[in-house]
Amino acid sequence: MATGDRSASETLSAELEAKLLRQLGHEWRSINYAHLKSALRMPTLTLVDGTATGEAVYWCPQRRSLELERGAAVGGDWAELLEAIKREAIQQFVDERLGIDEQRHGPAFRRVCRRLGVRTPGERAGRRAPGPGPGQAAGSERVLARIHKLLALARSPNQHEAETAALTARRLMLKFNIAADETRRAGQAPPRDYGYRHLRPHRARVEEHDHRLARLLGAYFFVESAWLPVYLPRVGRRASVLEICGLPPNLELAEHVHDFVLSTAQRLWLEYRAATPEASNQDRLPYLAGVVAGLDAKLEAQASAFEEQGLVWLPSPDLGAYFRRRNPRLRYGQGVGGAASEAHARGRQAGQRIVLSTPVSSSSSAPTPGPPRALPPGSAKSR
Repeated sequence: MATGDRSASETLSAELEAKLLRQLGHEWRSINYAHLKSALRMPTLTLVDGTATGEAVYWCPQRRSLELERGAAVGGDWAELLEAIKREAIQQFVDERLGIDEQRHGPAFRRVCRRLGVRTPGERAGRRAPGPGPGQAAGSERVLARIHKLLALARSPNQHEAETAALTARRLMLKFNIAADETRRAGQAPPRDYGYRHLRPHRARVEEHDHRLARLLGAYFFVESAWLPVYLPRVGRRASVLEICGLPPNLELAEHVHDFVLSTAQRLWLEYRAATPEASNQDRLPYLAGVVAGLDAKLEAQASAFEEQGLVWLPSPDLGAYFRRRNPRLRYGQGVGGAASEAHARGRQAGQRIVLSTPVSSSSSAPTPGPPRALPPGSAKSR
């Protein structure tokens, strides 16, 4: 994890820094309870300008202290800071409970990390060790490359071409996941290479459209998702971040869909408000919820058509197990709902016209993406 900007710590008052330390203590106790069954004794938590190892967090067994790099704690990504604290709590567990004498972050440490679904140092987001074999990795890259091209085609101004390309991309990803699970169940593949990602932006309050979008990702894009609490040190308050778990190609696609839908829904709202004199700021959240609900209905209809074609994917027990290892004490939040309104209905109509498009990865050779698009009013739905 990259450390934060050290200059950011200069803006933190003594009161906010004290609140930050209390919050860090709360986070350590939660990790100890949820992942390690309260097996550890509380260490001394210290904010430092640089840890002994140069990492964001460092467990010092000689002093029984947990050093946290000040810049990372104040200006870094809180969700990734918690991952670093988890790793060092596991290192403390290996040192103090298992009593294993090995180099820092050695084999025993890595075994416990894998058992708990915690990413070890050096592993990139969305992937855990051991990685997939060359054939698996190449297969995933080929699928992503094809989906990349299809979603680029989905930007076509031709309605039929755009809808066909987007639908073909979904069918390809569905077939890929069905085939991968069948290979795994037949014992012809190693354990699945699950990982996680935290999706921006952080939410001070998780609204209905946020809940709907998280549900949509889990229902149609082969990931498990959960809203997790984070802390904003500069303002001294809590927020939430959406974590998704799944295979690397599924994480890639789900993150793309998440960002695409949020930006498209916001654009559609601005267009609706500009064209509707009676619309007000109070209509924004119902409209956004309607947009996601409309897209959900469209994707559900497509999923039903896939089922009629014999393409049915059931969530893998392995994915559920990995998700629960990462979030053993997860409390499920409220479901989606909300009162119907004119803005919600108009948003739903707009959402049903959305065509998922633009490239999945900026590293591909596809054309530079333009603004997200939706089909104009009155366009036919995809089949």
